[in-house]
Amino acid sequence: MTYGWPQLEFTRPEWLWTVLLLPVLVAYFYRSLVDLPWRQMVTSLVVRCVIVLLLILALCGLNWMNRTQQVFVVFAVDESLSVGTKGHEKTEDFLRAATTDRDEESFAILPFASVPGSFQTTLRPDEQATETELQTSIDGARRQWQEGTDLQSVVDIATAGIPPHFVPHIVLLSDGNETDGDVMATVASSGPRISTVPLATRDDPELQVSAVNVPAQVAEGEPFRIEVVIDSNHDDQVVVEVFSGDYRIASELQQIKEGENRFYFTQQVKQPTEFAARIKQPAGTASSALDSAAGTAVSEHFHDTLLDNNMASGMVFTAGRPRVLLIESVPEQARNLEWAMNEEGIVVDTRPAQGMPESLTDLRNYEVLILSNVPATDLSAQQMDVIRAYVSQLGGGFIMLGGDESFGLGGYYKTVVEDVLPVRSDFEKEKEKPGLGMVLIIDKSGSMGGQKIEMAKDAARAAVDLLGPKDQIGVIAFDGSPYWVSEVRGGSQKGTVMDRIASIESGGGTTLYPAMEQAFEALQSISAKLKHVIILTDGHSTPGDFDGITNQMAASRITVTTVGIGDADQNLLERIAQAGRGRYYFANDVTSIPQIFAKETMTASKSAINEEPFLPMVIRSTPVLDGINFDESPFLLGYVVTRPKATSEVILTAETGDPLLCWWRYGLGMSVAFTSDAKSRWAAEWLTWNGYNRFWSQVIRHCMRKSESKGFVVDIQRRGSHSKIVIDAVDSDGQFLNMAETEITLVDPQLNATSIAVRQTAPGRYEAEVEMATPGAWHVQMTQKLNGQTQHQQSRGLVVGYSDELRLRTTNEDLLKSIAMSTGGTFEPDAASVFEAMASETAATATPLWPRLLIIAMILFVADVALRRLDMSNIFGTELHREEMRS
Repeated sequence: MTYGWPQLEFTRPEWLWTVLLLPVLVAYFYRSLVDLPWRQMVTSLVVRCVIVLLLILALCGLNWMNRTQQVFVVFAVDESLSVGTKGHEKTEDFLRAATTDRDEESFAILPFASVPGSFQTTLRPDEQATETELQTSIDGARRQWQEGTDLQSVVDIATAGIPPHFVPHIVLLSDGNETDGDVMATVASSGPRISTVPLATRDDPELQVSAVNVPAQVAEGEPFRIEVVIDSNHDDQVVVEVFSGDYRIASELQQIKEGENRFYFTQQVKQPTEFAARIKQPAGTASSALDSAAGTAVSEHFHDTLLDNNMASGMVFTAGRPRVLLIESVPEQARNLEWAMNEEGIVVDTRPAQGMPESLTDLRNYEVLILSNVPATDLSAQQMDVIRAYVSQLGGGFIMLGGDESFGLGGYYKTVVEDVLPVRSDFEKEKEKPGLGMVLIIDKSGSMGGQKIEMAKDAARAAVDLLGPKDQIGVIAFDGSPYWVSEVRGGSQKGTVMDRIASIESGGGTTLYPAMEQAFEALQSISAKLKHVIILTDGHSTPGDFDGITNQMAASRITVTTVGIGDADQNLLERIAQAGRGRYYFANDVTSIPQIFAKETMTASKSAINEEPFLPMVIRSTPVLDGINFDESPFLLGYVVTRPKATSEVILTAETGDPLLCWWRYGLGMSVAFTSDAKSRWAAEWLTWNGYNRFWSQVIRHCMRKSESKGFVVDIQRRGSHSKIVIDAVDSDGQFLNMAETEITLVDPQLNATSIAVRQTAPGRYEAEVEMATPGAWHVQMTQKLNGQTQHQQSRGLVVGYSDELRLRTTNEDLLKSIAMSTGGTFEPDAASVFEAMASETAATATPLWPRLLIIAMILFVADVALRRLDMSNIFGTELHREEMRS
């Protein structure tokens, strides 16, 4: 129902219930004993009711609503990098012309780039503002280096910031080049009028690598073309370089014409590869000065303003023989496994520990990762995190083989790799194993403060935790002098020892020799078949007879291992370890210290390894062992002692019952532990067994990452920082695969995994929206299940490069015209007209009435007091009082 103007409204109508007080006043009137004329009393009652009614209306927030055409304008100013100098000059002129002589309360200025800032109300040119002050304000608003244009967010924020009781009008000054969001989705709904002012884009000399186009997937060894797209706003000459991973595969001098240029390079790959293209200044030309604040360069022969857009990447996947990455401490010993798997159609790429990938981009090229006798001390924390992400998020297969530097002997106790494995590195020691007596000597000098001492304490606790009840452990801390943190105690009291380790605090000098003397004396006085000392220090000790004390320890069958960090005396520590028949470690990364201590503890105890010949025992039947007769298998000559985790599947064991082969699901992938090896040390007799090839090929194929693409088509469409993943799936009969449980895991360049919601939008089609804002290689793992059975599983990668804001584009006048037309605004309006309302535009302006109501109530209150206290018979007549009337 439409009402005319003016109107009344209540801002707090919930107080209308107080009108129930009026009957109370009437009741009180009839019970009053005041002896005044009847008409005077009735007049007083009416006045009091009016007072109460006025107070109620004031309490309810009564407003007088009227129609207004007063306009509030928000000037949304594009300060993104794509706007050129002419665009900024046009903005300044338009703002000056539009806001001069305007009331400060009638407009606001909203500078924006990728993320809109707050309303800026100080940028208002008026009669008092000088030209210099105005320019300073505008320059200050532009200083933020923003790479992006999100017009949708700008319109939303501007709309929300317009105060009520005004006719809203947004004036959008922009080049119209969106890099994020969808402004038309916002303006399509009802909203304020938006007028648009087109701004010119940058016209500085610019070269950019717009795209590196490669096929999504090719067959292994299949030739394909790499298309490098280069855009320029002028003629120039550049060197175009193409990289395959870290290797440059092409470098050509090319003439660049104004506009779009396309260059092609032929390549073939055997594994998924990231290709990158880069342009650079030709050799021999004058080098340019680089403005680090703005990232610009100017050269006589190489005209380019922005350097960040001179490189782009693309990723191509291969379909061919499965690939396995084998990390082997001694690569020459992996030849037998390589040859065997090659005969089974599996490609094995063998690398030393130094070749372990540091990123998922390299590791995702393989279906399975195998670690063969590689200690944890040879892997960085980043590499271990990559292994976990590869298995859990990308569905990769992971196999750890046994050896004297694997599992617990390799220091994997309580690492992220042990989390992935189906076995634990700690174990219950057999009764016949020799007892271990060990003393930890920890440097607590002042240089060990902060993370160093905390890592040292973590390492000591991990070492103590690995000991059995028949072992003995003591801890000495030293600075200028040594002291016993914990005297030598039995392993059954390791909880007490770990508590005392926590009390160590850094401070003081570095005097190692007395600590070694006390450790030697303590170990001589205990009965243990194995005795070991671990020394940790980060400095240079005061002089002492280190050779003498170490030789005495060695003569008493006490082994000594040294660990140096930071500015440690490496020559001394290495000499002590060599004379003490132990090992020397230098920890570049303090976070590796716990792994070193765990490795040393397991090695010193000599109880994590069993080197007696045995025959594998089949515990659980599985198709993986089909065609393999273990009754005819040769002996294995040793294995590492481990314990299976609760939910793992133990397939093979040694004759002692210790696990030999077991696996489990970890995230999207599978992890396998084989506690013996696959080379000539423990599997020497297996190398000539006819079941060797079949056993390892079936185990590897069982755990490898599944990547069946038949009937499963993936398309990733990127727009700004957002991407749209579209999956089209059919079943084996070619029918649309509907109602499938679809899972998408997104792994960012920092290895953080996120599960993405997927919705079915059409028969066989599934879609998901993801945000990919961080530059670098992103990985997408997709899995589809139907009735609990996996139908499809596939991996994809996407390289996020520079922002779209850095691309060469002209002003998008079509979009700006569409915005204005959809909202009833004006494209390129006159500055003087932006504060004029259209004939159909009105807003309700409110005038609060409560001050007036209170004033009237106060005047009536005085009148009511007079009516109650004064006899006004001469005014109201001499009629009988109520008592006389009642009688």
